[in-house]
Parts: sequence; C-alpha cells; structure tokens
Amino acid sequence: MKQDEATIRACSLTEVGIWLSIIPLVILPLCVAIPQTAGAQQRGTISTGISPLTTAQVVENLVVMNLRRSQALHSYHGSRTYRVEYRGFPSTAKAEMVVDVKYRAPGTKEFTIRSSTGSKWIVDKVFKKLLQAEEDALSADAQRRTALSSDNYDFTMVGYESTSSRPLYVLIVEPRTKNKFLFRGRVWVDAEDFAVVRLEAEPAKSPSFWTKSSQIQQSYLKVSDFWLPERNHSISSIRLGGRAELTIEYQKYQITASDPVGSVPSREIARSPRWAHSPDGH
Repeated sequence: MKQDEATIRACSLTEVGIWLSIIPLVILPLCVAIPQTAGAQQRGTISTGISPLTTAQVVENLVVMNLRRSQALHSYHGSRTYRVEYRGFPSTAKAEMVVDVKYRAPGTKEFTIRSSTGSKWIVDKVFKKLLQAEEDALSADAQRRTALSSDNYDFTMVGYESTSSRPLYVLIVEPRTKNKFLFRGRVWVDAEDFAVVRLEAEPAKSPSFWTKSSQIQQSYLKVSDFWLPERNHSISSIRLGGRAELTIEYQKYQITASDPVGSVPSREIARSPRWAHSPDGH
C-alpha cells in the first residue's frame, strides 16, 4: 500500500507538462536556455542578418494575425490521444486516454472521453484535470495573461530559417515575470501566415518543488486557414530520481464554421497598433 501511494505521488509530478500544455499558442513555450534538438537542426539552416522584417514587426504581425484567426474560427471538432508514463522511484506507472473535442466560439469546449486504459489515478487526477484546465484557459483574462505578446515576453530574433516548405522566423522568448504559465525558449514563426508552428521551451517558474526540470516541445498543423496543435511532448525530471513523460497527439480536425481570415501585407500589419493579444490556442 505504501509503495502504491508513493507511486501516485510520483505520477502527480506529470502535472508539470499538463500545465505547460495549456499555454496559448504562441506558442507557447520556448530560447536561449533551451538548445535545439538534433531533429530540429536538420529541418533547416538558420541564417542571421537576412530577415526581411525586424523583431518588432514579426511580433506585431504575430499578434494581429493570431487575433484575426481567433475571431474567424467559430467551431471545429477533432480527437486527441493523451499518454503519460512515469519511470523511476518507486516503480513505473502509465495511462492513455482518447478524447473527442468540440470547440465553439468564443470560448466553449466540449470533451467526450472515448476510452481510457492504465492507471486510474492518472486518468482521474491528471488527464481530467488537464481537460478542466484547458477549459479555464479559454477565458479572456487567462488568454491575456499568457498570450505571446510584448506585454508578457521579451523577444530576440536569432535567425531566418529556410526549409523545404516555407521560411520561418526564429525567435528567443523570455518571460517578463516568473509565472508558471509562461515559458522561456525558442519559437518558429511562419513567415507568410505569422503563426507559431513549433516551439521548444521550459516553464518560467517551476510549478512544483518536486520538479527538478521540465522541457516541452509542441508543433502546430495548418488546417484550412488556421494553425492548431498537432503534438505536445513534455518531459519532467523528478527530484526523487525519475522521469515523467506526457504526450498529446491531436488528430482528425474538421473546421465546421469559420469566416475568411484575410491577409494584409506585412508592412501594413507591422504598422498596426497593438490592440489585442489573443493567440491561436483553440
């Protein structure tokens, strides 16, 4: 019994990755302190000094276009697979849950659990808590406090990455305050749509004494005119000696109601006032 209770306490540390995963996209988490993975380095070559826009222009474009996409997207549905695995003291524990989701603007999500396997405690105390946290994060105040904007972050451009598909701006982001719902790291911004397509980060503040360190990677997928989460992978190292790993895979997106997003030349967007900070993060 005592060993089971210890396992449960260890599993609770996976909540670190969960809280990170609800950060609006900006995505989200990312940086100077976070090195690129080998896989990331192979996707393209980062060159400095050739960026068509300044850092301030890229950030302004990102904020404006995120708001436009948010206002244009009225509803969609899709499915997700959540997986958690803990390895370490005193033993291992894992679970999986498959969920259908329906989103309706301006801030409603309906979750339907299709199946769950593995640790019941992880399903009840981690997965379901994550779903509730995501609903809470839809409020206007929560999005304002966590948006990827100059109010919450400092930005530094470190390059302009050429890939086989579309060019990307590479930015380092540093939080202005130590808030566990903010992050520090590196983000890749699509140079045409001004949307975050990938990020690598760590939380600005550890959400738990028991968490030694956390790393998160998230990618986004373009569905029609919108950029929605594709995959979230976070790893937390535990002070007791162990590792908690969370993976969320997003699938079967279908946009059910939307307006045209429209496009504005980069220069015009760059001159726009900073009148909103709502990011894509649905």
